[in-house]
Amino acid sequence: MRLVTVRLQPRATLADAMRRLGLSEEEVDTGYGLVSVDPDRGLYGLRVSESAADRLDPGTGGGVYSDPRIEPYGPPRPDRPGRDRHDPPGGQRPDRPGQG
Repeated sequence: MRLVTVRLQPRATLADAMRRLGLSEEEVDTGYGLVSVDPDRGLYGLRVSESAADRLDPGTGGGVYSDPRIEPYGPPRPDRPGRDRHDPPGGQRPDRPGQG
């Protein structure tokens, strides 16, 4: 999948973006949806298949960008087993007694 930006009217929907770009539902990540990138400029983002991104017209007022997978940097740290990014500093969570 690739990220695509498109210029649309305020309060646009995913269906509006698909129509403007000439895309079918199979070519769009509907779970990702339409994201408002810059509301003042009417700029929105959505994820599309590689083949759809390759044929998009740059005249739609946006652009096509890579969408790399974001992963942790480096190997897991043994001093932080089971800790997730939502744990507070110190690791103690009321919903996980005895963990930390």
